[in-house]
Amino acid sequence: MKVKLLLAIACLGFLTPTFGQGNLTWDKWTWLIGEWVGEGSGQPGQGGGTFTFKNSLDNNILVRESHSEYPATGNRPKVIHNDLMIISLDNMGIVSKAVYFDNEGHTINYSITYFDQSIVFTNQKTTNVPVFRLTYTLLENKMVNTKFEMSQDGEKFTTYIEGKSKRI
Repeated sequence: MKVKLLLAIACLGFLTPTFGQGNLTWDKWTWLIGEWVGEGSGQPGQGGGTFTFKNSLDNNILVRESHSEYPATGNRPKVIHNDLMIISLDNMGIVSKAVYFDNEGHTINYSITYFDQSIVFTNQKTTNVPVFRLTYTLLENKMVNTKFEMSQDGEKFTTYIEGKSKRI
C-alpha cells in the first residue's frame, strides 16, 4: 500500500510542472507588443497604416489588429484593408500558431518560427492555395520592417507588400 501511495505522489510531482505552464510569458514578443504606424509599398501601391499587438485573455493570447489604406490610382479605386490575428499556444504550451482573418474574407492558419531579430508566420502548403509568409523584423533604430510574401511552391516567395513602422 505504501509503495502505491509513493508512486502516486511521484506521478503527481511529475505532472505539476505541466499544469504550472499556464503562466505564459511573451518574452520573444516584447519588442513587437504595442502600437505602430508605418508606410510601405507593394502590389496595391504606396500606402500607410497602423497595427497593434496586445495581450488578451489574461496573457493567454496575443491579438494583432491592422488597418491600411492605399489611395486610388488612375485604374484602381482606394483600397482599405483591415485584419485581425490571434496568436496562441500549441498543445505543448509553446507560442507557435496563429489564425488570421481579414475584411476580404480570407482566413489563414499560420505556424510561427523565431529568428534572432525576426518573427515569421507561414501557412502550410496546400493544393491550389498559395503559401503566405508574414515577417516582422526588428531594425537597428527600433523600427520594424513588415514583409508579406506569397509563393505557389512554398520555396520561391514574391513580396506582395513591405513597409517600415515606428512605435506610436
